[in-house]
Amino acid sequence: MSVSRRAFAEGLATAFLLAIVVGSGIMGERLAAGNAAIALLANALATGCGLAALIVTFAPISGAHMNPLVTIALAVRGDHAWREVPGFVVAQVIGAVLGVWVAHAMFDLPIIEASHKLRAGGSQLFSELIATFGLLVVVLRGSRHRPDAVPWTVACYITAAYWFTASTSFANPAVTLARSLTDTFAGIAPAGVARFCVAQAVGAALAIGVDRWFDADRPGAASPLAD
Repeated sequence: MSVSRRAFAEGLATAFLLAIVVGSGIMGERLAAGNAAIALLANALATGCGLAALIVTFAPISGAHMNPLVTIALAVRGDHAWREVPGFVVAQVIGAVLGVWVAHAMFDLPIIEASHKLRAGGSQLFSELIATFGLLVVVLRGSRHRPDAVPWTVACYITAAYWFTASTSFANPAVTLARSLTDTFAGIAPAGVARFCVAQAVGAALAIGVDRWFDADRPGAASPLAD
């Protein structure tokens, strides 16, 4: 399949992911009558179920990364061609923004808006580092040893991470950027985006290092320079 079609699949999958994240956040908050725990539970369950469905659907086409850090990590390990990385990342970012706009349209909200939801402080950034580290470890180890189980392991991890991290686990630069464009339950104020993305990149780098260390003695380990 052509690179352009694979990149389009990444963009489409990421758009659906953001429509799920933002749309379920809006619906959960509206129906929860002020109960933040119920709204978060609805948001987490919808996101986890949606992730599983999207990975099963799009993995045979593009790998269903839906996350620039996953795309880069797989390229570093030699499982994904570096020449496809720019197209995938651009498609993921565009798809994420379009997904937010779709959610707004479905709930009759302004298509373009900025979030006022502050997510700041060291605990939030550390949470993003941990959330991203865990996600990348699950993806990298699972894709090598249990690729058939990846849809469920990733979905379960993200559902859990919504609850065990102070940041509710963005763990994805494209998602973080797009969620700054919604002033709803799932939003993040634009001022926090860069810091979240840096923390996520650090978490991903640590996960890549741990993954390589686990495989240090594996015969025929893939070269990180593979193209």
